[in-house]
Amino acid sequence: MTLDSCESAGSTARFMRLGGMIVTLVMLAAPPVDAAEWKPERPVELITGAAAGGNLDITARAIQTIWQRQEIVSNTVVINKPGGAGTIASAYLSQHAGDPHYLMTLPMTVFTSHIMGTGKFTHTDFSPIAMLFGQYVFVSVREDSPIKSGKQLIERLRQNPASLNFAIATAIGNSIHMGLALPMKAAGIDVKRMKVVPFKSSGVSMTNLLGGHVDVVASTFGTLLPHLAAGRVRVLGVSAPQRLPGTLASVPTWKEQGADATFLNWLGIAAAKGLSTAEVAYWEAAFAALVKTDEWHKDLEKNLRVDTYMNSRGTRKYLDQQYGEIKGILTDIGLAKGAN
Repeated sequence: MTLDSCESAGSTARFMRLGGMIVTLVMLAAPPVDAAEWKPERPVELITGAAAGGNLDITARAIQTIWQRQEIVSNTVVINKPGGAGTIASAYLSQHAGDPHYLMTLPMTVFTSHIMGTGKFTHTDFSPIAMLFGQYVFVSVREDSPIKSGKQLIERLRQNPASLNFAIATAIGNSIHMGLALPMKAAGIDVKRMKVVPFKSSGVSMTNLLGGHVDVVASTFGTLLPHLAAGRVRVLGVSAPQRLPGTLASVPTWKEQGADATFLNWLGIAAAKGLSTAEVAYWEAAFAALVKTDEWHKDLEKNLRVDTYMNSRGTRKYLDQQYGEIKGILTDIGLAKGAN
């Protein structure tokens, strides 16, 4: 072999080694397949466990409207799956594991039904995407009700806890029920004897109040707002730690009325289990964009909601912590599975 041929062979070898190094570096620098950009390939279903007109339904449709107007997510459809304390909606979502085209409004019911032993699903059965907001629970009567204040309500229930019918949505032991039961228990009332009737949505429970079929309704503000504005209902108390602004400044907290208890109901978003990193990242970005819009902030303000936005990781940590707290509350009011 000549010197030229040796140099040529050496150059070839060095080039091949260099080429191999470049290929290796490129492979190391390239993002994994899982992290590649993803976006929906067909209509996205936004599932809600309440009937039309309920708080969850109102929220889902607000998300859908803002996404479309702001061109964040263009093709979504709201799917109502009421019943079973949210278990019907949860079961429907669980059937689509690994499919990122399904989302669900995630209420506290996903905990309460599991803790009470009435549902098999909890937050770990899904992919948490975001925490959206918190909201207080309001207790109201018809404007012509003889009960004029929260103090009068408490006194009547102290005399006979079963003397009134209370409407809630959508299940015994859920967040709205807790927002009612906690202050009543703090006031010394035997909450186990109270007559509480669950309806498929807060809209339906409010209709039953206005129709005279129940005496009192517990709800979040979104359902209450139009009836309060029309003068059809009177708010007796709110689960907030202090009085709220605006038209509700005259409504006393339960603490002011002899019931030292507060309660904040939260709402998040979950996807089916088994999503890829890229799919979760897409939905995180979609909700991060949603909560930055003026429309969303106006909706929060209109419905007296507390901005508690968290991303996927923050939401999962929060839900893990909340599960234990809610189990303690339900145990205290005698509704947890195995509680006396």
